[in-house]
Amino acid sequence: MSAAPAVSAARVADESVLGAREVLLAELATSARAVEASQAAQAARMIGGAPRVFLAGAGRSGLVLRMAAMRFMHLGLRVHVVGETTTPAIRADDLLVVASGSGSTSGVVKSAETAAKTGAQILAVTTDGGSPLANLATTTVLVPAVRKTDHVSSLSEQYSGSLFEQSLFVLIETIFHILWKTSDATAEELWMRHANLE
Repeated sequence: MSAAPAVSAARVADESVLGAREVLLAELATSARAVEASQAAQAARMIGGAPRVFLAGAGRSGLVLRMAAMRFMHLGLRVHVVGETTTPAIRADDLLVVASGSGSTSGVVKSAETAAKTGAQILAVTTDGGSPLANLATTTVLVPAVRKTDHVSSLSEQYSGSLFEQSLFVLIETIFHILWKTSDATAEELWMRHANLE
């Protein structure tokens, strides 16, 4: 195993911070705005209307979906994160939300295959509409971002899938905001569901 690359903290200047921030904000704005509103709206309808919502993702995408699970729980939805010890079996009337930039992450595709066999609905978020994950999905939300293995794309200066994961977070927060604002729930009512064993 090779040694970690040296990082020169002394070379970090204020201008570096400003420049990096502008790159990230500009890329994220472009990617998030390019997601089709009709796809995001359909995703919100599926999540809000499902009796139970299951979420599955790997790596950083999986972490974003865990944040989504918390927000959907705050709305009062019945939510489960795939892989947790208390997650029950998925059934035909349930929804599986999966995210993978490439659309080919093996564990995520396997979860979608299992959900498809039960007859459950599948909502996939990916960059590749022709991927195995998209082909299994009932509905796909396409995010115009770079796959983590594409290190020479002109779509992003960021490292290894960061733009997809950031865009996924914005998409999830958008869906949460839509569902909250179309409900009668106040922020205080949502707060009553917030974890108190911390």
